[in-house]
Amino acid sequence: MKKLLAVLAALVIASMALTACGGGASADPSAADAGAAACGADQFCVGFVTDTGGINDDSFNETQWNGVVRAQKELGVQAQYIQSDEATQYTPNLTEFASQGYDMIMASGFFLGADTATVATQYPDIKFAIFDYGYPDPFLPDGNPGKEACVPNVMGQVFKTDQAAYLAGYVAAGMALQLDPEDPAIGYYGGAKIPTVTIFGVGAQFGMDKYNEVHGTNVRFIGWDNETGEGLFTGDFVDLTKGKESAESLFDEGADIFMGVGGLIGAPGFDVARERGGYGMWVDTDGYLSVDGSQDVILTSIMKNMEVSSLAVVTAAVEGTFEGCTNYIGDMANNGVALAPYHDLDSKVPADLKAEVEELKAQIVSGEISDTGCISFPDYCPGGLY
Repeated sequence: MKKLLAVLAALVIASMALTACGGGASADPSAADAGAAACGADQFCVGFVTDTGGINDDSFNETQWNGVVRAQKELGVQAQYIQSDEATQYTPNLTEFASQGYDMIMASGFFLGADTATVATQYPDIKFAIFDYGYPDPFLPDGNPGKEACVPNVMGQVFKTDQAAYLAGYVAAGMALQLDPEDPAIGYYGGAKIPTVTIFGVGAQFGMDKYNEVHGTNVRFIGWDNETGEGLFTGDFVDLTKGKESAESLFDEGADIFMGVGGLIGAPGFDVARERGGYGMWVDTDGYLSVDGSQDVILTSIMKNMEVSSLAVVTAAVEGTFEGCTNYIGDMANNGVALAPYHDLDSKVPADLKAEVEELKAQIVSGEISDTGCISFPDYCPGGLY
């Protein structure tokens, strides 16, 4: 945790040097520039615009950027990012890259949906891609070009995160029963009530329900309810105090294992889990590798392999196979989503529970299990998945 706070402090200092449009950087996240450099005529240039979670969030933004960095190394593209410190910077930051002649601009997720559609329409010759989002989106404001139709030069990237979350909910239910046989429970909190956040709760609760059905148990799910769509949300993705308070609230209500969905806000929960004798789960990346101080209490992670999708979309643009009005769909079959290893807790997970999870995974990949939550509860999942 000390390492994580040190990173946050460094980000605050670095942000003071950024320009009014959020600042820019090269493929080295520590090297801040004064905005996007102009794209040379002989270069293929890729710009990445973060959401307010920041480039070093150990999760959502960082994973996407890692894919762009791989494209720089493997394909020879020029890559830069601009960090958005507030939502009002999304349109200026996207426009900054477009005005500098970048060949491709990548937008980090749901919160940039309206801005990306608007800017992409203004620059029809530039390729755009957006994570965790696809068009049309009927919830966009009236008059937005992405509300009723796809945007011809934008490719979406969406993930069947409920598949991996389903497995996480199943194994967490079994482990919660081991920790607390009298009243086992899984807890959930998110940064905001948006489909790309609530999908984790949808899949995890659905997987827990499956465990209860198979084993005749009554493991509870706290902090999210698939039936009502009500849950526990911090209202942002960077306030560590709110993340800690949310985790404490879940354990106060009886949670034995928690999951915090929203990048950095999930990190303080691991200290709370340790204090309360429980476990935690990370999201988007393998938290065992990225969240310092979590290793002894992290059960697993629900991974969206956005580095893979990011590299795939840039490759398509470089090779001329990029298709606007389409979506890259990451699922368990193409390794777009996955359940991370149990790492240090592997010996704690019973062999029969591991076997059950592996069997469920095989059934998801084969299509024998088609509904891992989002077919039953589509209102709380991104569109275009099923």
